[in-house]
Amino acid sequence: MIAFALRRLLSAVPTLFVLVTLAFFLMRAAPGGPFDGERTLPPQIEAALAAEYHLDEPLWRQYLRYLGGLARGDLGPSFQYEGYRVGELIAAALPASLSLGAGALLLALVAGGAIGIVCARRPDGALDRVLGTLALLGVSVPNYVVAPLLVLLFAIGLGWLPAGGWRPGTLADMLLPTVALALPQIAYVARLLRGSLIEALAAPYVRTARAKGLPERTIVFRHALRPALLPVISHLGPAAAGLITGSVVVEQVFNIPGLGRYFVQAALNRDYTLVLGVVLLYGTLIVALNFVVDLLYGALDPRLRPA
Repeated sequence: MIAFALRRLLSAVPTLFVLVTLAFFLMRAAPGGPFDGERTLPPQIEAALAAEYHLDEPLWRQYLRYLGGLARGDLGPSFQYEGYRVGELIAAALPASLSLGAGALLLALVAGGAIGIVCARRPDGALDRVLGTLALLGVSVPNYVVAPLLVLLFAIGLGWLPAGGWRPGTLADMLLPTVALALPQIAYVARLLRGSLIEALAAPYVRTARAKGLPERTIVFRHALRPALLPVISHLGPAAAGLITGSVVVEQVFNIPGLGRYFVQAALNRDYTLVLGVVLLYGTLIVALNFVVDLLYGALDPRLRPA
């Protein structure tokens, strides 16, 4: 297991290196620059800004300069947020995205898992069809439709919850954005678990357990659920990274100062270093969460444990 972990960590380094390299050159290839705006700056000011941020250097030298800073743990200065380093901006936005993403992931696992188990125990029944239709709606309806509807119903119509804002640790502020972000993942988890659990319940070892007279509840939760969770675990690796880094639509609707808003604004404003910082964080999260998924595979199915 230790050798496996070391191999995965070593393989993550070239993966992140390729990711940063592609992001660096693709951002530079996009038209426009970080200091282009509606008002044209005098040539002297443009030259001074370019020299300040080393944008007047050849592209290969800018790339090596960025890699050198990255090796020291420095993500560089933000081009649009004057006086701020990229690390400071990410550190300020990450707690909100972590809280929102972790809450949405937990809700997706609990609600989606419960729906999947109920549907798998009575496939093609009335409840399975109703819940399956709702799960299909959850996958099909985008966040930019669900989030305003939740605000319209629960905040404006009923007045139960605030329509926006973010106070850390306040459940009322977290509830609506968490539900809006979790709904598609609830549907995915429910559909994945339903299909894999139906297949697991038809396996020979489950028929043997039924022949021994074990209760259906014991058969589902003790024998069939663990192997049925493998497709769900596979999905949750990249899904968790996406939820944690935040959804820009949900953050915009509920006015949450998270990473998603920073990323989109940075891309539109050609804030190269901020975009690269968020991309690097996203890639690191995916690598780390996929590593956790591999470990969970071994815990759920001993045959898949790495040597």
